[in-house]
Amino acid sequence: MSDLLRGGRLAPSRKEIIEFASSIKSDEKILRHIISINKAHVIMLVEKGIIGKIYGSKILGALLDLEEKTTLRLDVEDAHMLIEEEVIKKVGLEIGGNLNLAKSRNDQVATAIRMELRIEILNLLELIVDLQESLLHLAEKNTETIIPGYTHLQQAQPITFAHYLLAQFDVLERSLRRFIEIYRRINLSPMGAGALATSSFPISRERVADLLGFEGLIENSLDAVSSRDFLLETLSALSILAVDLSRFAEDLIIWSSMEFGILEIPDEFTSTSSIMPQKKNPEVLEIIRARMSHILGDFVASSTIMKALPSTYNMDFQEATPKLWGAIKTMKENLWMLSEVVRNLKVKENILSRPLTSFLAATELANMLVRNYEVSFRTAHKIVGALIKILISNGKTLLDATPELLGEVSKAFLQKPLLVKSEDLEKAIDLKSFVESHNVRGGPSKIEVERMMSHRKMMIHQFRAEISNRRRKIEDSIRVLDSLSKFYAAQENNRKI
Repeated sequence: MSDLLRGGRLAPSRKEIIEFASSIKSDEKILRHIISINKAHVIMLVEKGIIGKIYGSKILGALLDLEEKTTLRLDVEDAHMLIEEEVIKKVGLEIGGNLNLAKSRNDQVATAIRMELRIEILNLLELIVDLQESLLHLAEKNTETIIPGYTHLQQAQPITFAHYLLAQFDVLERSLRRFIEIYRRINLSPMGAGALATSSFPISRERVADLLGFEGLIENSLDAVSSRDFLLETLSALSILAVDLSRFAEDLIIWSSMEFGILEIPDEFTSTSSIMPQKKNPEVLEIIRARMSHILGDFVASSTIMKALPSTYNMDFQEATPKLWGAIKTMKENLWMLSEVVRNLKVKENILSRPLTSFLAATELANMLVRNYEVSFRTAHKIVGALIKILISNGKTLLDATPELLGEVSKAFLQKPLLVKSEDLEKAIDLKSFVESHNVRGGPSKIEVERMMSHRKMMIHQFRAEISNRRRKIEDSIRVLDSLSKFYAAQENNRKI
C-alpha cells in the first residue's frame, strides 16, 4: 500500500506484499483516464468552491505535466495512488493532498474502466462492420454461385454462396446491436459515489460526468461502486460473438476440405504437413476457432470471481478486469484476421457438376407433385423418398429419374400411377430453377439476395455513422476538459481553501 495510506491506521508494508497485490501493470490501460478523471474532479471542486482556484490551478498543472509523461512503478499498489503521489511530489502535501477530496479509488476505478471500455466497444464495432463489409463484397460476386446447403452435415437444399454470406452478416448484426445496447449502459458515470456513500461536500456528479463525456450517472452510490455487471455483460456479448465466429470458421474449414470441395482458402492462410506434401491445412481458421474458446473462458472466470462477493467494493474485482481486456484484445485480433480470410475466399468451380448434388432438388420435386398433380405433401414426400432409395441402390442420381420410373414408384402410394410430364420433372430437379423459385422474403433467389444486400449496405452506412457520432461525443468532451484544465491551471489569484 502507498505510503500516503500508511502511518495512520496501518504500519508500513513489505515490498513483496505490495507487488503481490499491485494492479499497476494492468492499470496502464486506464492510466490516461485516471488523469482525466482527476482533472474533471478538480475542476468541479473549484467551480463548486470546495477548493480554491490557486490550489486547483496547481493541482491541474501537475496533472497536465503527468499527462505528458508518467512512469509506472511496481512499488505502488495501483495507478490511482501513483498519480496522487506524483501530484503531491510536484505541489506538496498541503495542496496535492486534496486531490482525493470527495472521491475514492472505488468510484474512480469503476469510472476509468468504463471510459476505456466504451472506446474498446467502439473499436470492436468498427471491426465487426469491417467483417460485414468483407462479407458483402464477397456476396456481390456470388449471387448466382450455387452451393449445397446442409442440415445435420448432410446435403439438404441448394442455396447461393451469397445467401449463406448474408446469413453470417445478420448474425454479426445482432452482435452489433448487443454491443450498442451495452454501450449505453457502460457510458454512465459512477464518479461522486465515493467509497460507497457519496460525500458530505456539495459536489456535482453531473458536472464530472459531463466533462468526461458520459451520458448520465449510475445514480445509487452503492450500485455505482459495487456493480461489475457491465463487465460481465460485455464478456457475455463477446462470448456469443465468439460462438458465432467459431461456427463460421468451422463451416469454412469443413467446406475447404477435399471431401466437401466447396471453398478454396488462399495459400497464405494455410500450412502444409511436415510429412504429407498433399496437405493444405486451414491453420488460421483453426486458430480463430480455438481462440474463441479463450473468450468463453474469460467470461466463466470473471463470473466465478464475482458470483459470491459481498456488496460494494472488493479487491477481487481487480482480478476480473484483465480478463475483460484480454477477451477484447483476442476478439479484435480475430475479427481482423477473419475479415482478411473472407476477403480472399474463392468458391470452387463445377460444384453442380458433381452427381450427388442432384439430390438437393428432392424437396422441389415433392413440391412439384403437390403443385401440379394434386398429391398431398406427405404422400409426395414418400414417393420421392422411395424414388431416391431406388436410384441410390442402383448407383444412380436424381438426374437419372424418368417419368416412367416415378410413375412406377408412385403406384405403391396412390390408387393409380402418376403420369408426370418430362418438362415438369426436368424443371423440378434443375438446381438453378430451384434457387430462383425460392424468392420468398429472405430466400436464396438472386432478386431477393440482391434486395437484402442493398438493405445491408445501408445498414453498414448507418452503423458507421453511429460509431463515428459516439466517438466524436467522447472526443469533444475530452477536448473541453483539456481546455478547461489548461485555463484553470493558468489562473493566478489569491483565493484559498
